[in-house]
Amino acid sequence: MMRNKIIGIILLLVASVSVSAQKAERDYIRKGNRAYKDSTYVNAEVNYRKAIDVNPKSTIAMYNLGNTLMLQNKLQEAMEQYVAATKMEKDKSKLAQIYHNMGVIFHSGKDYAKAVEAYKESLRNNPKDDETRYNLALAQKMLKEQEQNQQNQDQNQDQNQQDKEKEQDKQDQNKQDKQNQDQQQQPSQPQDNKMSKENAEQLLKSVMQDEKDVQDKVKKQQVIQGGRLEKDW
Repeated sequence: MMRNKIIGIILLLVASVSVSAQKAERDYIRKGNRAYKDSTYVNAEVNYRKAIDVNPKSTIAMYNLGNTLMLQNKLQEAMEQYVAATKMEKDKSKLAQIYHNMGVIFHSGKDYAKAVEAYKESLRNNPKDDETRYNLALAQKMLKEQEQNQQNQDQNQDQNQQDKEKEQDKQDQNKQDKQNQDQQQQPSQPQDNKMSKENAEQLLKSVMQDEKDVQDKVKKQQVIQGGRLEKDW
C-alpha cells in the first residue's frame, strides 16, 4: 500500500514538473513574440533560446528563433534552427512555412538550386501557397540565368585560352623564322682547300711543260720510226 502511494506521488511530481516546464516554455515564447513585434530582436532571441532550453523539442521556439536570427542577418544560425525544426515538426502547414523560409535564405545567398528545392518542398506541404509558388518561379528563372552565365563564362575562358595558345604559336614561329633568316644572312666561310692564285699558275705551268714534253717525245718517235700517225686501210 505504501509502495503504491510512493509511485503515485512520483507520478504527480512528474506531471507537475511537466506542466511547469510547459508553462515556462509558453511564457518565454510569448515574451519572445512581444519582443519580435517590437523589433527588439536580440531580446526575442534570448527568450526563444530559453524556451528551447526548457523544451529542446519545441519546434515553435526553433522556427521563431530562426526568423529572429534571419532578421539579424545570422543566416547560417537561422538555417540550423529551421533544419532542426523540420526533423521534429509533423504539422504540414508549419513545415511549409519552415521550408519557405529556408528557400528565402538560399535565394538571398544566390544558391538558386537549393532555393528551388526548398520552395518545392514547401509547396508539397502546402500546395495552395501562392507566395511560395511565386518565389519558386523567380528562383527557377534566376537559376536558368545563372547557369547560362556560367556557360558563357566557361566558353569565354576556353576562347581566351585558345587565343593565348595561338598567340604563343605565332611568337614561336616568328622566332624560328628570324633564326632561319639570320642563318641565311651569315657570310659563307672560305674553304680551307681553295687554290691560291700562285698555286694555280704553278699548276698551269707544270701542265704546259708536261704537254710540251709529250709533244717532243711524239716527234722524236715519228722521226725514229719514219711512220705516219694515221692508220692504213
